[in-house]
Amino acid sequence: MMGIKGSTKVYGLFGDPVKHSLSPVMQNTAFQALGLDCVYLPFLVQSNDIANAVQAVRALHLAGVNLTIPLKERVLPYLDEIEKEAELIGAVNTIVNRNGRLCGYNTDAPGFLASIRAAGFNPSGKNAVILGAGGAARAVSFALAKAGAAGINIFNRGVEKAERLAQDLNAAYRLPTATGDLSSDLAAALEGAELLVNATPVGMYPNHTSAPLLTRNQLHQGLLVCDLIYNPLQTRLLEEAEAAGCRFLNGVGMLVWQGALAFQLWTGRKAPVALMEEAVLKAMETEDRDG
Repeated sequence: MMGIKGSTKVYGLFGDPVKHSLSPVMQNTAFQALGLDCVYLPFLVQSNDIANAVQAVRALHLAGVNLTIPLKERVLPYLDEIEKEAELIGAVNTIVNRNGRLCGYNTDAPGFLASIRAAGFNPSGKNAVILGAGGAARAVSFALAKAGAAGINIFNRGVEKAERLAQDLNAAYRLPTATGDLSSDLAAALEGAELLVNATPVGMYPNHTSAPLLTRNQLHQGLLVCDLIYNPLQTRLLEEAEAAGCRFLNGVGMLVWQGALAFQLWTGRKAPVALMEEAVLKAMETEDRDG
């Protein structure tokens, strides 16, 4: 890695947890590959510190940051400008610092679409079931609606949050939606669906041994099961999907594509997507061997 100097632009990740994030290795690989004098660092930021953290972006002249759980929705009131799609989604995962003016974007939505399309799945005319109603679920839902999905069912531990998301989708796209609690009959909802997306943290490291939200008996072979979690690479939900004969996809693709789009917003340069994915997978292999 190139030496850090006074001229080095600093980017970062705000969230809780961030200790095991692969965004730093991915973004630093991209900076190095293009010979950019930049560095990307993880910062542990809890939800009650978001206002101070945003002020720190200005005070420390950070060039830009990504946001992860639980900050994507909570950051909105503290930004100077929000792109239309991010405002519609109600979640920001990327901030660009333009001379002290903080501009918020959502690269999760186009990143998710890029990942499923790379896997050969076209969401147009398809029905989807989304587990979760937070920032990632909102990005996925609006991305699918924009891409022409036929309908979306949203299930969340708090059904009120799912209902708000459904109302927002209907207002923007007049999309048929249904909602329910995660204790609902998910198998019935999945009967007419071609896509299942887990946008909850259930199954994420270090709680990767937790029981999955669905088992193989509730799944069917016509589904693409997509878990937005990338650590571990194969969650217990994806193990159940494989056992049920489903196509399945982990969160690496979305991680890489949303990161690539953030990189392009920050630098104005085309991101080395293949190298970024290679860096993520190599880091995962190293972590598995060391662990």
